[in-house]
Parts: sequence; C-alpha cells; structure tokens
Amino acid sequence: MKPGRTCPLLLAALRDPQGLPSLDDAGWDLLLRQAASAHLLATLHGIVEDAGLLEGIPPPAREQLDWAHMVARRHARGVHWEVRQIRQALAGLDVPLTLLKGAAYTLARLPPAAGRLYADIDVLVPEEHLGVAEAALMLAGWAGTHHDAYDQRYYRQWMHELPPLRHVRRASTIDVHHAILPKTAALRPDPVLLRTAAVPVHGEPGLYVLAPVDMVLHSAAHLFCDGEFDHGLRDLLDLHRLLCHFGTDRRFWVSLAPRARVLDLERPLFYALRYTVALLGTPVPAAVSADVPGPRPMLLALMDWLFHRALLPEHASCGDRFSSVARGLLYLRGNWLRMPPLLLARHLLHKAFLSPRKAGPDTA
Repeated sequence: MKPGRTCPLLLAALRDPQGLPSLDDAGWDLLLRQAASAHLLATLHGIVEDAGLLEGIPPPAREQLDWAHMVARRHARGVHWEVRQIRQALAGLDVPLTLLKGAAYTLARLPPAAGRLYADIDVLVPEEHLGVAEAALMLAGWAGTHHDAYDQRYYRQWMHELPPLRHVRRASTIDVHHAILPKTAALRPDPVLLRTAAVPVHGEPGLYVLAPVDMVLHSAAHLFCDGEFDHGLRDLLDLHRLLCHFGTDRRFWVSLAPRARVLDLERPLFYALRYTVALLGTPVPAAVSADVPGPRPMLLALMDWLFHRALLPEHASCGDRFSSVARGLLYLRGNWLRMPPLLLARHLLHKAFLSPRKAGPDTA
C-alpha cells in the first residue's frame, strides 16, 4: 500500500485476522487507533471473535473491543425500536416504507450490520407521498431542521431527500428519501425501479429493503458519488460484505452488471468492484469485472491515486502528504457530480459567504 507503511495493519486485520496473535502491545495500540479513526472498532471485535481469537488478545485491547461491541449492540436495539416508531407514525397512510443503508442492514440482519454505527435512519418513500409522510412524522415528534430558506429550497427542489427530521425528545434523526441520488446529479437511477424490486423484511410486515443487486448498487453510488470519505473504509467494507454474502448465489453475479446498466450506475459499480478487490480481497468473478466499463487509462490512474488514499482511515499512520489533497479533490468531484456547473457555483458561493453571515459570529 503506497500511501503509508503501517496502514496495512488494519487492512490486514480485515482481510485475514489470523495474523493478529503476532501483534505486540504497540501493534495493538496502533491497530485500535486506526480502527477507531475508521469507525470500525466494534466491527473489529466481531472479526476477531469470529476468528476465535478474542480470548488471546492483550487485556487492554480486549477491554476496548468489548466496550465498542456493547455500544454497537445497544445501537442496534435502538435502531429496531426507532424503526417501530417510524412504522407506527406512518401506519394507515398506505406509504410504502423501504429502509436504506445501515437501518436496512440491521433490520434485514445482513453481514454489514455487525458492529456498524450510524447517525441517521434512512428511508425511501415515493416522491408523491413525501408531504403526508413528513406531516405524519412531525405529528409523532420529529421536527424539521435546516430552517434557512435557501437550505429548504436546496433540499426540496434539488436534492433526493427532505431536510433531516430530528425527534424533539430522543434526538433521533430520519432522512426521508424519494431517490438515491439528487435530482440534479449526473447519474439518475429511477427510484420506481428500486421500489418495485424491493423485498420484504422477514418478520416485519409492511417493511422493505432494496433487492440484493440494488442494495449493492446503492451502496456503491453512496460511496463513489459522494464527496466525503470520513467513513470511506467502513462503507467499502459494507460493499465487501454484501458482495461476499449475496455472491454465494450465482444469479446475483449474473444480474449485477445488467442491473447497473439499467439504473445508470455502471461507473460506481466499477469503482466498487475495483477497490473492494484491491483493498479487501473481495472474491469478484473476473467475468463480472470485465463486464463493467471503467474510465480511460489516464483517468483511471488518477482515480486510483485519489481513492487509494481517501478510502484509508484518517489516521496519521495511514496517509502521506498527499492524502488531504486527495480528499479535497474528491470533495470537489462529489459536488461536481451532484450539480451542473452553474448551479454548483451558486451553491458553493452561497454556502461559503452568505450562510456564514446569516449564522452570525457567535454560532458554533
């Protein structure tokens, strides 16, 4: 791994934890710091436990991992409870409710849920039902955020979701989506196709998650069309686990590339397959990778230079002097993919100069 000499420590643990017993105290200290910066401490606990190595690690490391595991278990219970509250709030409205990302993994009991922490519960509803869903959730105690008139217009006119809703008592946050990418984005997967193919959650009547291929494609789009990579390695690990889990069914691999073409998500899928293989050793069939077109060689070389830095934890041992540059360039790329040039220029101008002035000098 070029960006840092010691960074393979966390990647090696994710790929093959059998080498962990050879770590000394300093090695464990570094590994835990890298895992914490990548938001993967609880995930590391699960990997170590599944490998049968938990009893043999140094007690201080075991204590940190056990604590992270306990927090993650409480988080998962809280997500189940919050989803029940959302379903109760929307009961009787005939609004199809599809969970996305972390909440979907948790409720469907998929491998990425193990140890995963996340701030928001993301749901997908038809755009024509946004108004009644928002009203029902507000009556149940969730209040709107981003009250600035520009922010309201930004979300409601251009984005793929409502402004986040935060519960007035519990401070839980819901992101209500009507699509998986903004209306103004260069890529426009049809949300009707996603909802039509969604599958019910076992034991949860009226609750759905995306179909396996669509779940992978959404995860790829979320990671590789965004501009923020503070959870980059965690999200890449989500993709790795989804691909390994669903990939036991040959029909999944056969349908993956054709579905990406239908949904206009071939490029995110290309990057997802390329970097899960490169960084995590995901067993992707060569024929599947060959069926997904990538960028031209010079552009691909640039994207490798960027993603091989940005997908690593934001820890001093994992980067080089170009890591912040790579993340900055990918942030600009993410915004470029979200909006056409004139609208993007207007948006960045407003956020850089007008929004801070409205917030005032005493706002944190």
